[in-house]
Amino acid sequence: MAINVNTVYQTVLLILNKEQRGYMTPLEFNKIGTQTQLEIFETYFESLNQQIRIPQTNVDYADRVLNLDEKISIFKTSGTPTYTAPSFSLPSESGLAQSTETIPTVAGTVAYTFSSITANELSSGTVQVYFDGVLQPATAYSITGVIITLTVAPATGPPPAPNTPANVFVVVTLDDFYRLGTVTYQSGALPIHELERVTRSELYHLLSSNLTKPSTTYPVYLYENKRLIVYPTTITSGLTVDYIRKPADPLWNFTLGTSSSYVYSPNTSINFELHDAEQTELILRILLYAGVVVKSPEIIDVAAQQIAQENQNQQI
Repeated sequence: MAINVNTVYQTVLLILNKEQRGYMTPLEFNKIGTQTQLEIFETYFESLNQQIRIPQTNVDYADRVLNLDEKISIFKTSGTPTYTAPSFSLPSESGLAQSTETIPTVAGTVAYTFSSITANELSSGTVQVYFDGVLQPATAYSITGVIITLTVAPATGPPPAPNTPANVFVVVTLDDFYRLGTVTYQSGALPIHELERVTRSELYHLLSSNLTKPSTTYPVYLYENKRLIVYPTTITSGLTVDYIRKPADPLWNFTLGTSSSYVYSPNTSINFELHDAEQTELILRILLYAGVVVKSPEIIDVAAQQIAQENQNQQI
């Protein structure tokens, strides 16, 4: 399931144009879309916490707990922790969460500054650089801080000049770990055992007696600073963790057409990962931010009222 990023962007532009409220650039849309998707994603967990306290209907399609779980299931994944004594580090990259940016080149210019990708993302994530959609080797560029420097300067003259990129597209695969789920242990062909999560005080009580001391059959773990401390300490491999990842940042990517117009590039764009049912609220929330971008209080008010009405309808 995914919500097409071009459909959302064109709908937003259509509404803004119809109301004669201004224009939203692709860069503005990508930033606002990322923030909006994350806001909706984070509401799932608070809503689920509220709904599990309320008796649910037995009608399949009206069970709100199941509906929320279906929306969250998009982001469920698993991975293998890495052991570095005395603890395990969690899998941080599912390969799906990315920060992206498209930079139009200028003839004769080799250095460009990122405006949306941060220095921390560049230093901690896995970076891939494309010239007009073609993946480049590390020798074609260098990155220092938030500046990317091309090895060869774009040729003079209007792009695309021969062997010269008109656009530099950068993808940074990020740490997308969000919430820890089940932790299991298996040694060889032996049965799989689920580890119990305990606090330090509970661990001290367990370790104080040979009767309750953790074993490979009944292992436990502490979860601190995104690391797993497993008992018994003889367990140094064989762990699998289920976790919730963050959604990948949406991207409406483009190439420059005639008169420097933006031409949608579907092959390098990234769709919203939210459930299809969220498309209306997604557009409304983007319009809420769009009202700020184009300094239109009318759009802000209308979008805010519509979002409030949508939320109220869901709670009734």
